[in-house]
Amino acid sequence: MRTHTTSRTTTALTLSAAALLLLAGCSTATAPPAAPDASSQTATMAEQAAGVAMTDAWIKASESGMTGAFGVLSNSGTEDVTLSSVTSAAADSVELHETLASESGEMLMSKKEGGFTIPAGGTLLLEPGANHIMLMGLLTPVTAGAEVEFTLVFADGSTLDFTAPAKDYSGANENYSGDEHAGTDAGHRDAHTESAP
Repeated sequence: MRTHTTSRTTTALTLSAAALLLLAGCSTATAPPAAPDASSQTATMAEQAAGVAMTDAWIKASESGMTGAFGVLSNSGTEDVTLSSVTSAAADSVELHETLASESGEMLMSKKEGGFTIPAGGTLLLEPGANHIMLMGLLTPVTAGAEVEFTLVFADGSTLDFTAPAKDYSGANENYSGDEHAGTDAGHRDAHTESAP
């Protein structure tokens, strides 16, 4: 009788151990992959924008309507970088603009489709009368001495923040008071043709 009881106990223990091994095997096989480490994702994004720097940034002082921001973007990396957009809390809308010649030879400002490429080891100059950042629908006056914050957004999703001080500037009778940037940018044609003071 005692032998029979011992045999039953041994069998039960063996079955329990087998069941535990089976469950362990299943849980190992179906375990979801570990989520990417947040710090490593942040580091990757930082590395993508690490080669780009903004220097000599400034923005034209303006009471309302539109204004332009300028500076020099340098790319110390080994690959070209595409600047696709810019954001700022200072205006309803911010665009990248280029200068184009009309059929009559008149220089007009227009939105740069596809953004600007900053070549590896090179620079992108944002200046009056040429490529620049355009702010439309200013939410508050931009007065001389004030500082405006911007975020550059690159094609790979990385970003770069910079601050631009405002300066009084009256080059070439600039006019940023167009009707919400209507038409072919007539509100600020022929603007930005002189260097900043």
